[in-house]
Amino acid sequence: MIELPPDDPWARPAGVGDATVEASGKVTEALEWVERARGHLYEFHQLMGHADGVFGEAADALRDAGHDDLADRVAEEVVGRNVLAGRWTFQVVEEFDDTYYEPVRAVERAVRDDLVGGRRHVYEAELKEQRRTPGRRHHESRPTDEPEADAEDAQGER
Repeated sequence: MIELPPDDPWARPAGVGDATVEASGKVTEALEWVERARGHLYEFHQLMGHADGVFGEAADALRDAGHDDLADRVAEEVVGRNVLAGRWTFQVVEEFDDTYYEPVRAVERAVRDDLVGGRRHVYEAELKEQRRTPGRRHHESRPTDEPEADAEDAQGER
């Protein structure tokens, strides 16, 4: 167990054991995977919306090129089509958020509240302390007020 100062925002609350910190961290890790999946869902939403717009442009281009039958087919069969029965992607995103994402976030917060005083990333903060090299530049425990440090490093590498 790594001991951080009690006023540190990532310090483990008094009396909380390693297994509890690890279990709470696992729930947070799972949420992070859900966050990534949600990002991909939003990516899908935006990609499909863009594709629908391009299909509309394609229908116009086909019509301008004199291919009215194909333009009609693209416009009628593809443009504005649901991606799932009765749903555009915004509806898929909203249903995911309401049915899965929000409840998962609430459970993760409840676990943190109950087990580690609501503190986020307690497990990772302790892992950072285990892995960093104390006293070594860019291995500081917390952020510093030295924005020029990276610029100095870059100049020294010329």
